[in-house]
Parts: sequence; structure tokens; C-alpha cells
Amino acid sequence: MGQQHKEEYIEMKDVFSVKLKRRRLAGQQKGGLLLGIAIFVCLKKEGNKLKDSIINLSNLSEDHCHLWLKHMKEILSGFPNRPKSLKVFVNPTSHRKEATHIYYEQVAPLFKLADIRTDVTVTEYEGHALTLLKECDLTSFHGAQMDAGVDMDNQRPPVRAKVPLGIIPAGSTNALAHTLNGIQHTLTAILHIILGHLQSVDMCTFRTPSKVLRFGFSSVFGFGSRTLAFAEKHRWLPPNQRKDFAVVKTLANLKPEDCELSFLPIKPLEQDAQENDRKKREGLKLDSREDWHKIHGHFLNVSIMAIPCLCSMAPRGLAPNTRLNDGTLALIAVRNTSRPEFVKHLRRYASVKNQFSFPFVETHIVEEVKVCLRTEKEFIPRDRLNSVDSAQKDTYPWNVDGDLMEWPSEVHVRVHPQLITMYGRSVDAIDHLKGSCSCL
Repeated sequence: MGQQHKEEYIEMKDVFSVKLKRRRLAGQQKGGLLLGIAIFVCLKKEGNKLKDSIINLSNLSEDHCHLWLKHMKEILSGFPNRPKSLKVFVNPTSHRKEATHIYYEQVAPLFKLADIRTDVTVTEYEGHALTLLKECDLTSFHGAQMDAGVDMDNQRPPVRAKVPLGIIPAGSTNALAHTLNGIQHTLTAILHIILGHLQSVDMCTFRTPSKVLRFGFSSVFGFGSRTLAFAEKHRWLPPNQRKDFAVVKTLANLKPEDCELSFLPIKPLEQDAQENDRKKREGLKLDSREDWHKIHGHFLNVSIMAIPCLCSMAPRGLAPNTRLNDGTLALIAVRNTSRPEFVKHLRRYASVKNQFSFPFVETHIVEEVKVCLRTEKEFIPRDRLNSVDSAQKDTYPWNVDGDLMEWPSEVHVRVHPQLITMYGRSVDAIDHLKGSCSCL
């Protein structure tokens, strides 16, 4: 009985490059003995991870190999979303100042292999990429890598970006890249860009009553922003130690903020259409005050997120009740409670248990949120609650996409559905998730 051979195949949508394979002598740059064709393919591994691999087809005929090469390149050029040229910005201070090395050692060779032209800028100061993008003509590029926050004129509505944005994680934490790709993995992010995997993503505007502050995807006020502010003061520590140290210190000095949260809830499409018809008949504005809900009190943490924000500490996401492009914001408000109860809530993020199933946690799916800090503090009679800081402040720390911002007491957050196109792919849910935080 003859030996059975298992048939295997690859789809051209997973192929990102085809090259002639030759054997060359030491120092020989061109020519050489033809061995066949090398097909470079993307393989999907466990946990949303992608990996590159090579399939070698042996053939010593120049005519046959060139014919195969020509036809396969024609097929690859027919995928419309694959970039042929990219504007690349590298932050040299990221990942212990190793980002530049990571780009030239891991990223650039794959871009070259995929015949993608690149124009690389190593940024020299904070906001450098944004400054260059304002002056750069992107019409000749098929994609760019840039900072998420962009200042804009208060009178201009947000405009959809002309080219897709790619994020290649090189730092210790990048919740946006993790959410886009389902994993914190440099090679996976590179391959999604090369293969032209695109998805529309919601963004937020953050503004005061008088001006737009910036764009962003996620924001945290309270414990999350205080922790980041403390970590920024100790940047000389290694990233993991700095994060754990900041969490412990902020927990030791846990304080709530007295604020009022106004929000516009999401309504079902049918109900929303009926409400709009009624308001038109009655001559009311579509965003009239009767639609807004308000909650107020002392809050330990307030999260407003347009994306799930996957990260190592929260494998299901800091806001698992929202999606990348569903046009909603997740409002998560954690009221004042005892320190042990708050720690239990934080630990739930790293497990499969529901982190919101506590009486002091409120969640809402909304379109807009207004955060108004109140300077006059109320007395809290119960001994189990944390003390309230009565000092008056002009600005308050916010954690916006991992950036520390100092903003005034009133901030208006609004979601803009599918405002930007980014490289990445809808990710699969992962069973048996396990996060970790050594400090809790």
C-alpha cells in the first residue's frame, strides 16, 4: 500500500511576497545559480498572533520561474488595500530607547521584502510627527504612522483621515495596537499593514466649552490618571517597576473626585427614529436637554472609551462592552468605596469575572459625556469611605491614550463613528484569558 500524502494549500491573500531563489558565492551581489521560487506567506497562530513563513518551490528553469514570478506578482498587485508606499515616524524614546533599532532590524526588512517604499522620520521632540504631518503632502503615500492626538480649529468639524494609520507597538504598553490586532506583538502589527488589513475605528473629541483639546480613543479620570501622573514623575524606573510602583502609591493615597457626569444614552434605532420624528413635529432640537441623564457624587475612577482597550492587565479590555466601530462610548463610573473593595474591582480586570458587578460601579453606553468637577466638597459620613480632598484646583490630570493631560474642570467628550481607518483585523475572542499585575 503506497504512502499517502496530505495535500496542503495556501491562499494568495496570505502571500505578501514572491522572489527568485538563487545560490550565490560569498560577496556575490547579483546572479547566481537559480534554485526556484520563494513564496513568503503569513500564517495565523494561536491567540491572534501572525507569523511569516517561507515556502520554497524548486525549479531550475529560468523560463518557468520567471513566468510563475510574473503571474504571482500580478495577483499580489491586484489586492487594492495593500500599501505600496508608507510615511513612517519612529519615536526613538519608546521601549527603553530601542524603538529605532527595532524598526531597522525587524520592520524595515519586511517592508523591503514586500516591495513597500518608505519615507522614515525619527522624531526629535514631542509633537514632532504632528508638526511634520501638518506640512506633509500625503497624496503619494498609502498609509502613515502618527500620534493619535491632533489639535484642530474649534470651528471645524472633524474630517475623516485621507490615508490609513498604522501603529507598530515598540513600547511596554499600547492599548490601541493591542485592540487593533488582538495582541501586543510587533510582527503581527507589521503583517497586518503589509497585507492591507483595514478597519474603520471610532474616535473622540475632547473639548472645553470654548475649544477642542484633542482627538483620542480612550480616557480615564481619577485613579487611572493619578497613577499615570505618578508614573511620569518616576520615568527613571524600568517600565514594569514604574507601573507597579505608581499603582501601589496611588492606592495608598486613594482619593475620590466630586463631579457631575452628564451623558447622552444610546437609543435603539427604531426608538431613536420615533423620537426624532416627535421632536421635529414639536419643533424641538434633536439634542434637547430632556435626552441628557445626570449622575453626581464622589468617584474614584471614571473611564470614557470608544474602543475596548485590550492590554496585558485586562485581556478582555478595560471597556469590553464597546467595540472599535460601533459608534458608542463606554462610560464606566466607579463611586467612592473602601480600598479593599476597589482593589477587588481592579483585580477582576485580569480574570474572566465581571469587573462591573459591584454596587459601586455604574456602566452606560452613550454618545456623549460631559464631566464637570465640583470644587465644593460634600461631607461623607461613613468611615469606610476614602477621605475627600478639599483643595481647589484649576486643572486636573487625565489619562488620554496613555498620555498625561492637564485639563480644566469641565470637559465634553463626543464619539465620532468610524472617523479613521487603521491597519488591523477584527480579532477572535480568546478563551482562558489570564492577565497579571504583580502589585495587586
